Amino acid sequence: MKITVLDKCTLTVGDIDFSPIEALGEVSYYDILPHEEIIDAAKDAEVLICNKAVIDADIMDKCKNLKYIGLFATGYNNISTDEARKRGIVVVNVPGYSTYSVAQLTMAFILSHATSLHNYNESTHSGEWIKSYAFSYFPYPITELYGKTLGVYGMGAIGRKVAECARVLGMNVIACTRTVRDNDYEYVSVEELFKRSDYLTLHAPLTADNREIVSEKTLSLMKPTAYLINTSRGGVINEADLADALNNGKIAGAALDVLTVEPMKEGNPLLKAKNCTITPHVAWASLESRIRLINIVAENIKAYQNGTPVNVVN
Repeated sequence: MKITVLDKCTLTVGDIDFSPIEALGEVSYYDILPHEEIIDAAKDAEVLICNKAVIDADIMDKCKNLKYIGLFATGYNNISTDEARKRGIVVVNVPGYSTYSVAQLTMAFILSHATSLHNYNESTHSGEWIKSYAFSYFPYPITELYGKTLGVYGMGAIGRKVAECARVLGMNVIACTRTVRDNDYEYVSVEELFKRSDYLTLHAPLTADNREIVSEKTLSLMKPTAYLINTSRGGVINEADLADALNNGKIAGAALDVLTVEPMKEGNPLLKAKNCTITPHVAWASLESRIRLINIVAENIKAYQNGTPVNVVN
């Protein structure tokens, strides 16, 4: 079986073993390719694995042997799933591999804001503690998370893990999700979620229904002390509206691991927005998470080879 792997450079800095995939067929590796080069790379492949490469109808039409598209990701908005279904091509994702890693960065964002960690580290390294008359000084706000309300938009595996972590710290958790599966948390409307949250964290896949759900309208509902976190997909936020809210003190701050266009473009209004922490889409990328990802991708291919594909999204 011929297997084409795209986007390899997005998965490893030389620290990942791809042998679980290599054991399953003849594997060809490529880094990020333009559209026309993807066609050439995958023209003989039965199995195509990618991360963020856009796989559309044109590629499917020109890669005649293609029967399986696998993702190195949970999200699959870069794959034309309807077009794949028409052609009998199976599309498979990897749910759950990065749950702990993404939840960890989400909580790091929340804790960093609550403790003014970045400000105190900078202050100490600039010599302010050396100059201090007292043993301690606290010009930057420090707040307990105990008793604060965490709003979770999207209660899949990651959203639930974040909710669990928040409860350990004594936070009240409210949630808004497409499908309510239990009575473990208080479930509310989108409007109530934005109104009541002291911290609001986004964990839903990007869909037509929630594109730019964070907008001038919903941001205007938030407390001026509220803090927004996004580790899902950049498209759930109207970035110009968020920049305006930050620059005008409508909310206290934001932490973003994802943007609408990645890599970030120089003119993005959030780059110079006030109180905005931005990381380069790394929430998923712990070593343990990436090792887990490769192993699940290999198991997905094995299941397809055995005629019983799993994690099919189309």
